[in-house]
Amino acid sequence: MNRQELVQQIKEKQSFLCVGLDTDIKKIPQHLLNEEDPIFAFNKAIIDATAPYCVSYKPNLAFYEAFGVKGIIAFEKTVKYLKENYPKHFVIADAKRGDIGNTSAMYARTFFEEYDVDALTVAPYMGDDSVMPFLGYEGKWVVLLALTSNKGSYDFQLTEDKNGEKLFEKVLRKSQKWGDEDNLMFVVGATQGRMFEDVRRIAPRSFLLVPGVGAQGGSLEEVCRFGLTDDCGLLVNSSRGIIYASQGEDFAEVAAQKAKELQQQMKYELAKI
Repeated sequence: MNRQELVQQIKEKQSFLCVGLDTDIKKIPQHLLNEEDPIFAFNKAIIDATAPYCVSYKPNLAFYEAFGVKGIIAFEKTVKYLKENYPKHFVIADAKRGDIGNTSAMYARTFFEEYDVDALTVAPYMGDDSVMPFLGYEGKWVVLLALTSNKGSYDFQLTEDKNGEKLFEKVLRKSQKWGDEDNLMFVVGATQGRMFEDVRRIAPRSFLLVPGVGAQGGSLEEVCRFGLTDDCGLLVNSSRGIIYASQGEDFAEVAAQKAKELQQQMKYELAKI
């Protein structure tokens, strides 16, 4: 999916919501455990319920790999279901890959050829030769970790060099020489607040994938105030706040309600552009 197609979906739905499919078999409603594939059954119900209100889905690979082969099969079935039934939704594999060049090339082949997802989260720590193999696929995106919402982000990302440049700022500047606004996004945590201003000074038009709204306490209004561009430029992810909003048999209906609430807030923010 190219940038124009993604922006068109955002405009049509008046939403830049990404639903995170962090599916933990220990947290899904108990009645689903009777299903042949409980993880996929949960995902399918969540997708069908929330699709009208979001433009993207982000399955986190850790939640599938934790269950071995069965989990990977559920991930594959989930991506296939999205591709066949909701082909206009942007699918991000949250796998945070990144290794030496030939290994990254194999990861890229896995996710962009075998699974055929639209985007993959990638760690930048090993530099350009670990990221470039992911950028060689037309219509596919790298979502590079830049400024995350976890407490440990202060350990490295916010450290400064002798010129006062923070590490996350260096990542933003350097990586834009590898890719562009049509194939490179950045992860910026919603809890970072006004630091979105610093991000936008360096990457004024790049799309940002923003986790941390909802259960992690990030403010959608603050993210939009400092992060929105003239064509949106944001994908705001919510996982637990949507998919685990109910543990009952009404879990999908409640998830749809939570997704709609966020979509309505996003519609209000988009009207300000």
